[in-house]
Amino acid sequence: MASIDLLTPHISKVKLPGPEQLIYKDECVYSFDNPESETGLYVSLVSFLGFGRNYVEQYFQKTGNAVFLHIWREKIPVPEPEQTGDGPEKKITRLAIGVEGGFDPSCGKPKFTYTNHYSIIVLPGLHTYPWPNPSLPEAIKKSAQAVIDAESPFKIAELAALAGTWDGEAREVSVHAVSLKQLDNGVKIPPSGWKCAKCELTTNLWLNLVDGAVLCGRRFFDGSGGNEHAVEHYRETGYPLAVKLGTITAEGKGDVFSYAEDDMVEDPYLADHLKHFGINVQQLQKTDKSMVELELELNQRTGEWNTLQESGSSLQPLHGPGLTGLVNLGNSCYINSVVQVIFRMPDFVRRFVEGAPEIFATFPEDPVNDFNVQTAKLGVGLLSGRYSVPGDTDGTQPGVACHMFRNLVGKDHPEFQSKRQQDAHEFYLHLLTLLQRNSRHKPNPSDCLKFSVEERVQCGESRGVRYSTRPEHHLPLPVPLRAADNAPAVRRAEERRAAAAASDQPLDPSTVVRPNIPFAACLDSFMKEETVEQFFSSAVNKKVTAHKITRLATFPDYLLIQLKKFTIKEDWTPAKLDVSVDMPWEVDLSCLRGRGLQPGETPLPDTAVEPTYDAALMAQLLDMGFPAEACKKALYYTANSGMEAASNWLMEHMTDWDFANKFQPPGAAPAPEANLDEASVEQIMNMGFTRAQAARALSSTQGDVGRAVDWIFSHADELDAWEAPAQPDRALGCRDGPEKYKLIAFISHMGTSTMVGHYVCHLLHEGRWVIFNDNKVALSENPPKNLGYLYLYERL
Repeated sequence: MASIDLLTPHISKVKLPGPEQLIYKDECVYSFDNPESETGLYVSLVSFLGFGRNYVEQYFQKTGNAVFLHIWREKIPVPEPEQTGDGPEKKITRLAIGVEGGFDPSCGKPKFTYTNHYSIIVLPGLHTYPWPNPSLPEAIKKSAQAVIDAESPFKIAELAALAGTWDGEAREVSVHAVSLKQLDNGVKIPPSGWKCAKCELTTNLWLNLVDGAVLCGRRFFDGSGGNEHAVEHYRETGYPLAVKLGTITAEGKGDVFSYAEDDMVEDPYLADHLKHFGINVQQLQKTDKSMVELELELNQRTGEWNTLQESGSSLQPLHGPGLTGLVNLGNSCYINSVVQVIFRMPDFVRRFVEGAPEIFATFPEDPVNDFNVQTAKLGVGLLSGRYSVPGDTDGTQPGVACHMFRNLVGKDHPEFQSKRQQDAHEFYLHLLTLLQRNSRHKPNPSDCLKFSVEERVQCGESRGVRYSTRPEHHLPLPVPLRAADNAPAVRRAEERRAAAAASDQPLDPSTVVRPNIPFAACLDSFMKEETVEQFFSSAVNKKVTAHKITRLATFPDYLLIQLKKFTIKEDWTPAKLDVSVDMPWEVDLSCLRGRGLQPGETPLPDTAVEPTYDAALMAQLLDMGFPAEACKKALYYTANSGMEAASNWLMEHMTDWDFANKFQPPGAAPAPEANLDEASVEQIMNMGFTRAQAARALSSTQGDVGRAVDWIFSHADELDAWEAPAQPDRALGCRDGPEKYKLIAFISHMGTSTMVGHYVCHLLHEGRWVIFNDNKVALSENPPKNLGYLYLYERL
């Protein structure tokens, strides 16, 4: 044992963690080394940051903090007990992965016992003191014991994220349950023999808790389910709550849906509400499937889960550089899929993998909350191969768990900080926003994805044209169902399913026929001319009907295509198109090339006009609960064309960070600088922005500095154009090149909406297609490219 005297010079720096202090004792802040790694983890007794062996000495040289608690965890496999058949089989009850009741990613893995071994380490020289050790100075003993006793920050973050998580069972109490007025109409519900009051269905029946009407539920996307009579009843009467018959238990629980709140809810007074109709819950047993069980069955029945995960193939496990799996941290598959894809592009590799030594060398004071550090850590962890080792025979490997990255990118975001399933496309855009904020003085790696979109609008009366451009990072392609090349087969399958549902017969999986949409039809739908009503033409000084076409002014090095599979049904419930799209392995997109103003075309005069908002439409949107400024944007960008267009715009943009911010139309004069706080202006100017940019951003965000900086980043191209209104740059600074591409990655979604289900991705790695299903990495035998959601194409 080293001499205690070596500790003496450092005792004064050793700290006792406060109650709010986060102690990173589970993982290195610069790598994925952890206590189970061969060299264990070193936790500073000053900063309480954890370091792997590769970084602890650099940290000491940078800070002078010399005393660490070393943690090494011994992991011993426990043999699996023999299957006796006596124990109950684990039942899947939630359409999620990595949460209680969901699909268990660890299923089939051996169990382990763990023993932690501790010691005190002093640098330089890695002098070691055993633990526990009564001869250690009191300050070091108290600090080390506090670290040992502390709760993991990952566990703390997980508990916070789980609050309010939709997992198929956690539901909000309905606002209508407390004061629900039930009609005294004498209706009594028998204990059995139920049938829809408007059709012959005897399954999927819902009891309206106001008037006792028993009606069938919604039709599922595959044609099964009900005939929509329960929701029609709500539209006619406004009676808000219904319970699904057959799901009621003796404890007074059951599937309750609030049509007014458009969600599954909790009714704490369900037993009393049922008693009103003569139902004694203590005599009831659950006989019907819950909504979660139905959705699970539906997904398993249609085969989407098996197809996308290639469950029917004997997949060859892979490991090595670029083949590292990611642990599912509870519905984090959307994050896992997106980050696996972005690190396939050289710009990201150069910035965050090859540039990692430079990023790490800065040793910021708070590396846990440094976006560049955590992104570089993730990139190195995925591509180095250091953490990609052989795992189970099914391709599951230990992989890495991106706790710090997930917590950081979800920070202050109400959805991404939760453990609810999210839309991979929305996360992709959110991640690019964070990249832009953190690339002020360095090349932005997402520039390889950026392209300029050209919109041409032609006045229906003067024939004058106006060209405008905007930057984008993805190409959204519609999925036109009417263009299916197997429409007769789809119709016959729908008729068979409807007949089976009407006769209460089980659905034959062979009857599921997906519409097959040619890729060319998606392109045609994107390129078709749109009619713009109430367009103000500066040539004739009045509102006219105009025509708009959209093209690409530039083509990026990497093109991300989003198939618009997710939509909103007429009753405002989310839905997913269950279709097959014939996506090409290679494609020539020269048909999308925009050419700008052509000979013989007359530009519309540039006259700034104060926008007008249809008062009736504005009132209807406000009654729906949308913020006033958001309603203005919707009416402006849809040219007051109607409720459907405006409400669709609002639904599509609800997650925009500036959704409710003050609206300033493009091209309008900047807001006046009156009453601006000069300290706020100077603070933003110190970040490298001009006074005009700072003033305009503060004016647009009610003087909030943080939001103003975000506003500048999201309006960078607009600001540049406003400050220097010279000849417009159609390219907007975007790279350009040939229009021919090859497919190198795609992300697929399983489930009926973005809020549930699972994501996997397929990547082209060294000439072979590989499936990344969280921490399962294997050679793909049948890449299901026709069922994907997001596609990444690389220029040939």
